[in-house]
Amino acid sequence: MKIYKALIALFVAGAVSLPTQAKSAERVMRLSLSDALESARQNNSSLKAARSRVDQAEGRVVQSRQPFLPKVTLSETLMITNDPGAALVFKLQQKSLQNSDFEASKMTHPDVINDFNTSLQVMQPIYNADASPGRAMALTAKKGQELLAARAEETIGLQIARLYYGLILAKKNIEAVEQSISTMQGYNAEAAKGYSAGMLSKSDKLSTDVRLAELQEQKLLLQDEIKNAGDMLKVMLKLDSDVTLVLTGDFVVDSSLPEQEAKSSPGNRSDIKAYETFRQVASYQEEMISKSGVPRLNAFLQTNLHSNNIFSGGASFAVGMNMQWNIFDGMATAGRLQEAKAQEREAMYNYDAAKSNSLVEINKSFRSLKTAKTRIAVASKSLEEAKVSLDYIGRKYKTGMAMTFELLMREQAFTYAKMRLNQASYDYCVSQKELEYYKGGL
Repeated sequence: MKIYKALIALFVAGAVSLPTQAKSAERVMRLSLSDALESARQNNSSLKAARSRVDQAEGRVVQSRQPFLPKVTLSETLMITNDPGAALVFKLQQKSLQNSDFEASKMTHPDVINDFNTSLQVMQPIYNADASPGRAMALTAKKGQELLAARAEETIGLQIARLYYGLILAKKNIEAVEQSISTMQGYNAEAAKGYSAGMLSKSDKLSTDVRLAELQEQKLLLQDEIKNAGDMLKVMLKLDSDVTLVLTGDFVVDSSLPEQEAKSSPGNRSDIKAYETFRQVASYQEEMISKSGVPRLNAFLQTNLHSNNIFSGGASFAVGMNMQWNIFDGMATAGRLQEAKAQEREAMYNYDAAKSNSLVEINKSFRSLKTAKTRIAVASKSLEEAKVSLDYIGRKYKTGMAMTFELLMREQAFTYAKMRLNQASYDYCVSQKELEYYKGGL
């Protein structure tokens, strides 16, 4: 019986712990850079907002069909009156007028009359000169918003890459600091023995304590960097705050550099194309305003059903053409035309500035990439030399043949060399992404 009860208790404990373990497993996410970029494309709020602006532009494209398509209006109006004139007209429209209705007493004091008026009106545009440039403007504006959305995706991708590589950098630096802490703890123990034996002064002993405290403080700061970068990355990917990110990527340094510095602006970059598109939008807007002063021609068809009781009585129709010419509108059109011309110039200046800046950005990122690769080679060599130097002084220090300040100098140089290599690798990877971004290929 005791064994039976123990088995039941074990089963219940396992059943209770399984959901907790599953929930804990769900909170850990292994994340590569490509996974992060794909997740941002699907979930990032800024990208969703940019795509919503494309949808808004599509709505304006739909609205631009109005000058070409008919407008159909159905209305129902009820009037109850004993007005002599209205009563006579309503009976006429209802086709219920009789000779007796022309008696003076009935015309002067008519009975209360009901009039249900069912009206169907169709307006068909025939010629509106500003319709075609208006539709072209809406279509071009949508294209511009699509280009801006594509550039927003590239911008978010660059931000994700910086955060991702920043997390890798902070974790590598923590590993370097933890390794230095472990090394310094060993030397600190040696210093304590030397101080107890009277071979080291108190200042030498305290100097190793101070260096160990500095490394501990540096580790705390790096841990905060990891938390801050991780929280920001979760926001960008729209992940829950309790998710633990495990990065599967690393710094990758290519054996050869990409193409040399740019000689001409990248014409396929989304934002530069967008500036050119918005210049075209301003041009269409100017054309549309200019043509708004041309006479408009519209046809219409109207049918009316008047009855004392709804949907019964007299029916009539009217067909016609309407021409409207806005000859003078108090300088409103002239002002709008002046504004449109200024907007076209602004778009042209923005386009020229974007092209010029793109060259500077590409060349700057290429130089940063080239310098970072050289720094990696220099830092790697420095790290090897610092390691050899630290090991040599460490062995001498343990035998009492090296001073404490020599040990501390070599340890600081070794730790600094590791962090320099990490920083150079980070700068290389980020510069590579920036170069792709400024070329328009991220």
